[in-house]
Amino acid sequence: MTGPAGRARAWAELLRVSALFSVPGDALAGAAAAGARPGRGTFRAIGASLCLYEAGMALNDWADRAEDAAERPHRPLPSGRITPGAALAASAALTATGLGLAAQAGRPALAVATALATTVWAYDLGLKHTPAGPATMATARALDLLLGATASATTCAATPGAGASGRTTGPVPAAMRAAPSAVLLGAHTYAVTAVSRHETRGGSSRAPLAALAVTLAVAGRLRPSFALAYARTPATLLLHAALNPSAALTERAVAGGIRATIPLQAALAARAGAPGTALALLGLVPAARALARKVSPT
Repeated sequence: MTGPAGRARAWAELLRVSALFSVPGDALAGAAAAGARPGRGTFRAIGASLCLYEAGMALNDWADRAEDAAERPHRPLPSGRITPGAALAASAALTATGLGLAAQAGRPALAVATALATTVWAYDLGLKHTPAGPATMATARALDLLLGATASATTCAATPGAGASGRTTGPVPAAMRAAPSAVLLGAHTYAVTAVSRHETRGGSSRAPLAALAVTLAVAGRLRPSFALAYARTPATLLLHAALNPSAALTERAVAGGIRATIPLQAALAARAGAPGTALALLGLVPAARALARKVSPT
């Protein structure tokens, strides 16, 4: 496919647009965990998160272009639909935009966003293919939730019923209150990333089994109704991948793990006493599933 439609399709594939639905919930869950109502700071954090996430997607394919030429020649860069220079420029521009949005939410939010951007670039440019890869990706997700917490605490009043006193929460206390939620989100991300290292070749039963154990452990820290919404999809796909560790089933398990990030974010919001935010996030699941049928999130 050529022309504007073909170029749009190529960029949608490069940026994994179907995975974007998994991003806003980080900031919203962070705000809930901090005891803050979503406000201007929260939405600036969401904008920053979206930009930094997409920067990571573009940079990932730029860094892996030689590997993808052998294993995934259909991807936008090895297929020639997008040039490496364009992908790298897009990553740099998105990073700068993300940091600019975070700066508008205050210095603490900018500090967290800077740490997040550094983690993203370090992962894509060197750590992805090392034993530190899953931990680095988990750190990025945890920082994204903390970005939402610190940005929201700067401008938003605390949410009644979330264990807060009704006063505006400072960014440092907010980050401390949000840390347990960040750990749970990071644990899920670590498990999914560890499985993703085998998605092109398959052959590992250990990684999906370990990820299944993590999924069940995280679910055990959530409210039962939300725990089921979170765990049922990745648990089933991870079990299939463990029993038959083919590349296809492993890739499906990774995609399921990415989609499960949304109900996990909803569960974390509910756990923090923000049921409205939780239900709003669950409303994103059908849209994410529909778009994933057109553009792969992996």
